[in-house]
Amino acid sequence: MIKIKLMVNGELLKKLEYSSPVTIKQITEEQNLAELNILACKVSFHYKHQNYLIESDCNLNCLTVAGLAGLSIYQDTLIFIMMKAFSNLYNYNPDLVVEHSIGDAVYCEFFKETETKEEVAVKLTEEMRRICEADLPIERLEIPIQEAINIFGKQKREDVIYNLKTYKNPKIGIYKCGEYYDYYIRQLAESTGYASVFEVKPYNGGILLRFPLRKSGKLSPEFKISKKLFDTNQEYDKWLNIMKLHNVSTLNQYGETKEIQEIILMEESLQEKKIAGLADKILNNKECKLILIAGPSSSGKTTFAKRLSIQLRINNFDTIILGMDDFFLPRTETPRKANGEFDFESIKSMDLEYLNSALTEILSGKRVQLPKYDFKSGTQQLSNEFVEMKNNSVVIMEGIHGINDALTPAIPAENKIKIYVSPLNQLNIDYHNRIPTTDCRKIRRIVRDFQYRGYSAEETLERWESIREGEEQNIFPFQENADFMFNSCLTYELGVLKKYAVPILQKVPTFSSSYVESRRLISLLEHFSDIPDNCVPFNSILREFTSDSAFDY
Repeated sequence: MIKIKLMVNGELLKKLEYSSPVTIKQITEEQNLAELNILACKVSFHYKHQNYLIESDCNLNCLTVAGLAGLSIYQDTLIFIMMKAFSNLYNYNPDLVVEHSIGDAVYCEFFKETETKEEVAVKLTEEMRRICEADLPIERLEIPIQEAINIFGKQKREDVIYNLKTYKNPKIGIYKCGEYYDYYIRQLAESTGYASVFEVKPYNGGILLRFPLRKSGKLSPEFKISKKLFDTNQEYDKWLNIMKLHNVSTLNQYGETKEIQEIILMEESLQEKKIAGLADKILNNKECKLILIAGPSSSGKTTFAKRLSIQLRINNFDTIILGMDDFFLPRTETPRKANGEFDFESIKSMDLEYLNSALTEILSGKRVQLPKYDFKSGTQQLSNEFVEMKNNSVVIMEGIHGINDALTPAIPAENKIKIYVSPLNQLNIDYHNRIPTTDCRKIRRIVRDFQYRGYSAEETLERWESIREGEEQNIFPFQENADFMFNSCLTYELGVLKKYAVPILQKVPTFSSSYVESRRLISLLEHFSDIPDNCVPFNSILREFTSDSAFDY
């Protein structure tokens, strides 16, 4: 008998037994899973076509838009369809460029002055609908590098060709739909019919391609976009143009010369200038007594807080840094998730009454003994540290709930400044392959967890979906509450992190549920040339994740 554990997005659905080999398609049809819109399937953690014949015991994991992996497949498949539609309409490439993600969409710019963005959006929508309704097969081809170079040469895809010329593997996987070819570093669905829910709309100087929501599989009825976040992305895009960094291939070209050091120093100087500018704005705000810093995991919040503290001291501030983690509730009072695990990322895990009482006393000038949370025992204890505000003092507190107004209701709004920190990476592999900010943060986290916490890449990857769920509930909804946004991305960072991350990722075993993701991240990093650590300043945010930082953590 062949024993199969049928799973959907990693959750066990049913245990099946077959007396003879069976295809994935037979199983999904027998189990009436068509309505789930299965985008891809993994057999024992490896992607397989729906006609793949299962001949031995295995786990069969069906991915849908309700899971992180499935959502990523859906989004990239839609981008592929959009690019094919654009090619069909205008017969040239790569004139539609994916710039960055924003909310539930990606922002794209195109270079065709004869038509308005409104006209392009209408035509793209119609052609994409036609392609989706035709349910055209999307084939993945594993071909020699030179053959891929020839294919993309005919499509005038110089952005892809340079990457291929520096790619170290003899073969590469590309995607084909009819006579259209494209290269994607992530998995796509098997046909165009799987990604039929979308919206193309004009925005700013380009267009937005909207994706369905993860849980419902439908478009959000209310389209909301964070203008502050969009403007921060656009500002960084202008900076990349100043540095003439258009994609990874141009970064690698700099890496072959001494110019990479200049690029690094320019980018680090820009961040320092931004931090100094924030310190000046705080100086000009006479009411500010509390600075709250928040952002998703591995954004470099701690280093940012330390560097901001230095700039504030230059402005004659006395800075008091408080740890938000020291105000956790006792473990016995910590809320739990639906699966029974402690929900440390919920704001309900914070002792809000104690936190607000302590802050009120500190800001009023009283001498206050600070707490220290013991994570081993799950109890809150008093430390030996006392703080007392001076006339020129300002308190800095960093943590995931910093920009949520529910954290500090006792502190008047005029006394607070809220700063959102996140690496908003806009340096793409090529014109069609964006590098999601989550990938940058994930790689940072893998390196830091291994370096400082002793966690394997497998352990970090297995926790990532839970981390993302916490961010979606506790951080992203409050982005627009921030008074300022700081982009902690460093365009060169993956070239530095590569030497740390790849050996760690290579240790993920083939039977692990994280194996496919580890291979994908390795494939992403292979596009980057190595950049030596000695190019990185010791106060860089990147040092928070590697080693030899000027700061203690």
